Amino acid sequence: MTERKIVIPGEVISSGDDYLPGEGTERRGNEIVSIKFGLAEETNKLIKVIPLSGVYLPRRGNVVIGKVENITFNGWVININTADNAFLSIMEIPRYVNKDDLREVMDMGDVVVAKIYSINKRGIDLTLKLKGLGKIEKGIIIQINPNKVPRVIGKEGSMVSLIKDETKCRITVGQNGLISIEGDKIEDELFAKKAILYIAENALMSGLTDEMAKWFKENKK
Repeated sequence: MTERKIVIPGEVISSGDDYLPGEGTERRGNEIVSIKFGLAEETNKLIKVIPLSGVYLPRRGNVVIGKVENITFNGWVININTADNAFLSIMEIPRYVNKDDLREVMDMGDVVVAKIYSINKRGIDLTLKLKGLGKIEKGIIIQINPNKVPRVIGKEGSMVSLIKDETKCRITVGQNGLISIEGDKIEDELFAKKAILYIAENALMSGLTDEMAKWFKENKK
């Protein structure tokens, strides 16, 4: 494989023993077959399929963006666009928190960037104890299909780096499909939003990073 290609469930991606089946694929005899609709790509002899439809499936280690939906005596219930809400304990805040003053740290409706550190029978647990995590104070939030997030990020971060360079905005991409955009001017934020939505709409396009470089040249004022 030399480039990404669109595949459907049941489609043969590769034959022979040169590659290993990764996420979204399985080996059937001498062939690696897709089990999802999406983009097939190869990295270090491992073939995987990046899905382009479906709901967000939370995973340990994912960075997500969510909204405070409830406040308990020992933390915050966060909506991260999953069937079950996630929980952020006061023990996972990188500062001392008085149990009587939880609303001063985060109140109902506040939006936060967090990381999933545990998924268990009780639910999804979040943490803010890492650099770059915390309450979002400025900018705008947009939402795309979570399965198109890999296209916005790009291979090794190439796409999101291009967007940051061209729009001069600080961008945080949540694996759950919510994206935070913060710029010095609202015009920059809206330009970044337009670019991200264009990527989401054209997620099936091959050579999308090169296409976006052209898009920026044509659309930049």
